[in-house]
Amino acid sequence: MRLLMVCLGNICRSPLAEGAVRAHLDRHGLDWVEVDSAGTGGWHAGEPPDRRSIAVAASFGVDIRAQRARKLVRADFTHFDWLLCADRSVLRDVRAAAPAEARERAALLLEWAGQGTDAEDAAEIPDPYTGGPEDFRRVWDMVDAAAAGIVARIARGASGRMPG
Repeated sequence: MRLLMVCLGNICRSPLAEGAVRAHLDRHGLDWVEVDSAGTGGWHAGEPPDRRSIAVAASFGVDIRAQRARKLVRADFTHFDWLLCADRSVLRDVRAAAPAEARERAALLLEWAGQGTDAEDAAEIPDPYTGGPEDFRRVWDMVDAAAAGIVARIARGASGRMPG
């Protein structure tokens, strides 16, 4: 299984989601699952995550300092099984860029993880970029809960499957 976390610039929400999912997968011995992140825009390509993302992840024992922002590329649509998007605008942009056969493999991260609902904003992870530390903490709480849901979903689907 290959999962790509997607937000706008790949320095706040998607790096936090990638870090949280990796940490949960590691704790559950699901090292055969590949996780990466990307942004719909390339404004921050090559940069590390936002310092506030790094700080909040570190406060929970997750090190995301080595991650580097990158823009979503066409090959991502064939390489990844699921493209998990932070909010509806990102989902719309990902589906618009996707080849027809990949559009249905783009989903809202929280909904795919069993955390969101169909309510207008309930399944969206807000962009903390213009906020403060409390906004990054709120995003961490959301992606950490989603990571637990992702692990549960994968474990249910992988029952009987040997890692690797």
